[in-house]
Amino acid sequence: MTSILSAIPSLSVLDPEARHVLDLGRQADAPPFEAGTPQQARRAYDEGFPDLQGEREPVASVSERTIAGPGGPLTLRIYRGQGAHDADTPALLYLHGGGWVIGNLDSHDEICRWFANMAASVVVSPAYRLAPEHKFPAAVEDCLAVLSFMRDAAGELGIETRRIAVAGDSAGGNLATVLSLLARGDRVRLTAQLLFYPNTDAAQTADSYRRFGEGFGLTASTMAWFRDHYIRNVSDIDDWRASPLKAESLAGAPPAFIALAGHDVLADEGEAYAGRLEEDGVPLVLRRWPGQIHGFVSMGRHGPAARQAVAAAVAAWRGFDPAFGKA
Repeated sequence: MTSILSAIPSLSVLDPEARHVLDLGRQADAPPFEAGTPQQARRAYDEGFPDLQGEREPVASVSERTIAGPGGPLTLRIYRGQGAHDADTPALLYLHGGGWVIGNLDSHDEICRWFANMAASVVVSPAYRLAPEHKFPAAVEDCLAVLSFMRDAAGELGIETRRIAVAGDSAGGNLATVLSLLARGDRVRLTAQLLFYPNTDAAQTADSYRRFGEGFGLTASTMAWFRDHYIRNVSDIDDWRASPLKAESLAGAPPAFIALAGHDVLADEGEAYAGRLEEDGVPLVLRRWPGQIHGFVSMGRHGPAARQAVAAAVAAWRGFDPAFGKA
């Protein structure tokens, strides 16, 4: 496996769409999230993400429902893709990014729609509890509860319990990796983990925090702000449920697809996690977008890379499961 260090592009090959998004950010001249409160960050994020999102394409159906969660009611958005079977269809639990502090069902709606249609599947996306109001491991507990619901309600949802995968981006990718490890002992295992630039090490000491810590969208200081709102105390940094890279073994985890952005503070820890998976014998598809920045899968309005990454994830998912999509 090629090290990210040997694959780092020069700044001259930053993709035009990534450069354009960075230019838009500089023109907006908005204060960084860490300059305000979590509530202010959420408002700013909610105002800004519609200008980045790709097309919210039609799906066969979208519905919302509330289930009982470990900390109270949990809202889920459920997508049935075009071409999905009425029963025994593949299903995906999609966990949105946002540093465990921001993000919601709307901020990643287009990605869920793409997954639903490209895979002719059912996608379930939860509004898991956010920090700092609900610190680690509240989000992990919520995601486990949603996975349990999907299995228990498989007949009602029209999904096949043996065809459930998990996916997520950034902090959602962190939660997806943790869920994948926690589910290793389950009688019915996950079929895949589909990860976009996942956060895997809360220590935040990788060299990419130095190389791309400023000027590429997500900064090192913003990442520290997110992390410090999420964890209860410094000892949580070494808890593998916050830092899956620190897990003693990754053996037995479901097959993994990982998409990495070259100009990203999380690049090295994503690369390191891919290396650990490979060492522990977990089937792996690793794709790099060298000229992209963190969050590019949520920037579909400004170029094709977002949809391309989701299409690559779906192709990997199909490849991991020979019975994928067969009624």
